[in-house]
Amino acid sequence: MRYQISGKQLDIGEALQSHVKTELNETLDKYSQRPTDATVVFSRAAHEFLCEISVHLSTGLTAAAKGTGSEVYAAFESCREHLDKQLRRYKRRLKDHVRNRPDPVEFGAAGMYVLAADGGNGDSEPESLAPVIIAEMQAQVPTLSVGEAVMQMEIAGSPMLVFRNEKHGGVNVVHRRDDGNVGWIDPRNIK
Repeated sequence: MRYQISGKQLDIGEALQSHVKTELNETLDKYSQRPTDATVVFSRAAHEFLCEISVHLSTGLTAAAKGTGSEVYAAFESCREHLDKQLRRYKRRLKDHVRNRPDPVEFGAAGMYVLAADGGNGDSEPESLAPVIIAEMQAQVPTLSVGEAVMQMEIAGSPMLVFRNEKHGGVNVVHRRDDGNVGWIDPRNIK
């Protein structure tokens, strides 16, 4: 497994790196997943340390967690516990996902753009209705069932997920609603 352990304006020593690798391997081995790579980022916010972990599994799923603490090691342990809790909560579904899907999740390429904000207070009329593109990137859109998409969104801790529905091939969206429920957008024409 590949590790990328870094710090934002923070020096990460060899002892912390080896501790992270050992503990993360132990956590991931418990759930018999096949991780391909893990990204661990440490940062500091005022008096607290922040740790963010993102683990990519060979099945195409991504697990992410955040944790804080008064010390770097405490922040990592908090983050690792959150990751452990997520993987434990979804262990059965992850195993079913692997069992029902012998091949890895397919990803399709899609364009992703960052648009400039209006930059003003909203009182002025824009000169053009065409948005200004400030960045162009490529995104990966997985082909999943709706249940797998909801699980992926929950594990990654993201507010929404765009995916291609494996039943009909159309682009769908699942998202976390303000009321705490999950919304599913399926724009196909239903007759």
